[in-house]
Parts: sequence; C-alpha cells; structure tokens
Amino acid sequence: MSRYQKFIANQPVRRGVVLISLVFILWLARSAMSTVLLTFIFSFLVIQLINLIRRHVNIRPVIVVIPLYLLIIGGIFYAIINYVPSLVNESIHSVNTVIKFYTSGAFDHNEMIQWAVKSVKQMNLTGQIMTGLSAVLSYAGSIGSAGVTVALSFLLSFFFTVEIDELKHFGGLFLKSPMGWYFDDLRYFAMKFINTFGVIIEAQLIIAVVNTTITTITLIFLKMPNIPILAVMVFFLSLIPVAGAIISVIPLTIIAYTVGGVQSAVIIIIMIIIIHFLEAYVLNPRLMASRTELPGFFTIVILLVAERLFGAWGLIVGIPIFTFLLDVFEVKKIGSKTPKQQTPPSTPQS
Repeated sequence: MSRYQKFIANQPVRRGVVLISLVFILWLARSAMSTVLLTFIFSFLVIQLINLIRRHVNIRPVIVVIPLYLLIIGGIFYAIINYVPSLVNESIHSVNTVIKFYTSGAFDHNEMIQWAVKSVKQMNLTGQIMTGLSAVLSYAGSIGSAGVTVALSFLLSFFFTVEIDELKHFGGLFLKSPMGWYFDDLRYFAMKFINTFGVIIEAQLIIAVVNTTITTITLIFLKMPNIPILAVMVFFLSLIPVAGAIISVIPLTIIAYTVGGVQSAVIIIIMIIIIHFLEAYVLNPRLMASRTELPGFFTIVILLVAERLFGAWGLIVGIPIFTFLLDVFEVKKIGSKTPKQQTPPSTPQS
C-alpha cells in the first residue's frame, strides 16, 4: 500500500488535514466573511422551510422560493414607504423640541439644569461625548456598505435555494472524482456544522419570541403607535444575540419620547436594560445550554471570547463553532442528526 493510500485509509489524520485546509481557505476569504455568513444564514432558513413543506407536498424549490422572496421584498418596500418617513419625522420633531427648549428662557432660569450643566463641565465629559459621537458617525458611515452586503447575500441565497436540487446533483460529481475523499470529508464537516447551527437557531428563535413578547406588552402599556410593525422590528433584532436588544433601544426611545415625553423614554430604556440582562444572563445561557448540552458558564465564556475574536459575528457563530469542534473531536455529540461515520471512498490502485 502506497503512502497516499495509507493517508486516505487513516481517517483521523485525513480529516484533520481537511479541517486545517478548510480553516486556511476561510482565513483567506476573511474579508468576505460577512457575505458568506449572511448567505449561509438566509439559505439555511429558506431550505428549512422547503424541507418542511416537502414533508407534506413534493414540489420543486422554485415554487416556494420565488413567492417567499417576492413577499420579503414587498414587505421591505412597504415598511420603507409607510414607516421610515414617519420615523424620520418623529426624530426631527424630537430634535427640534430639544433645541427649542435649549434656546428658550426656561433653560437659562432653571437652576436644576444649570447645576447639571456645570457639573458636566467639571467632570470633563464633553471630550468623551465628542469621542463617542465620532464613533457613532463612523459606524453610521458603514451602514451603506452593510446594506450592500445584506443585499448581495440576499441575492446569492436566492440563487442558491432556487437551484438547490441542481446544486446537490452537481456536488455529487465531486464525490466521484479522484479527489472524492477530500470533498466527502468536506461534506462531513458541513453536515455537522449545519446540524449544530440549526440547534443554535432554534434556541435564538425562542429568545427572540420572549424578548418580543416582553417588549410588545410594554409598548401596549405606553400606548405606542404602530405596535405590530415595532414588534416585527424587535423580533428581527432579537435574532442577534445580546446586541439586538441594545440596537432596538434607539428607534423605540425616539418614538416613546414623541408619544409620552421623557417618562416614556425612560421606561423604554429601563425595559431594554431588563431584557438585555434577562437575555445575556438567563435566557441565553439556559436555552443555549439546554440545546447544546453545554454548562451555562461555558456558554457565557464562549460568547465573551467569540465577541473579542470575531466581533459582532462572534455572538452569532461563537456557540455553533465551539459545539461543532466538540462534535468533530468527539468530545460531545450535539443533537440527534449528527452524520454517522463514513468509510473513506475507495481509491485507485497505484
């Protein structure tokens, strides 16, 4: 038996080499990682829907994908046309209200406000605030590029899901090639990661439902306008672990201030703080631990480390990557759909 055949027959070594090569390829493509991850997430969710429908009706993916994407695009345009202008007008109205109060005589003769202004000056917070505003403006400047990334990922996921059957057939050709063992191991790792990711998505959906329920009840109590649209916005933002609740505070606070003044805005901020605490220290550890069978302490530590290594994306992919590695190294099996060990494909005699 040649060295090459011995290498192919040694499954642990072979898969280790394949895994290292996969990590190296992803490292080379790190500049496009946002597009890759978003495309994967969009495609994963749509394929799950296709598989759910196919359990009852055997239909082609195109019949499901095209209406679904048209519905999503229509909903986005409807929200932009009907709700974005009102949100902008409410923001402008809030700013004008603050400016009007600041330039009025009430500001100059209010001893409490003058004391607060003097205290802020003594604490030298002005420089810190300007630094924070610069960071916010810099972040806002990246919104355009983020929008392009989302649009591109959305388009790529459409073409991927609409041709999913053809892509499966085309991918099968690689398994029959002389390098079929390599692509077979790639499929092995891909199936493990998809299974792990599905487990995490299930937990995050539960967290999003809980967050949206609490937020909606608070919005009803404050008699906020357009509650269904705000609830949908909160739900989608809650799909972002931990950070989603913080992001939602900006539009909710602006609307609450225009409706009920400072008191309503403060209530919204307190609610977001409670939700953030509940998600970060109760829901996330417990739900993630129950779905991945990981201790809650490990879950929190992984989220912290992943955020430092991968930024905001680490909050989404940190747990799946860690549980994927546990499954690959056979430390802990995740879920019940983990693919079974496969025998290496036969290779031609040399």
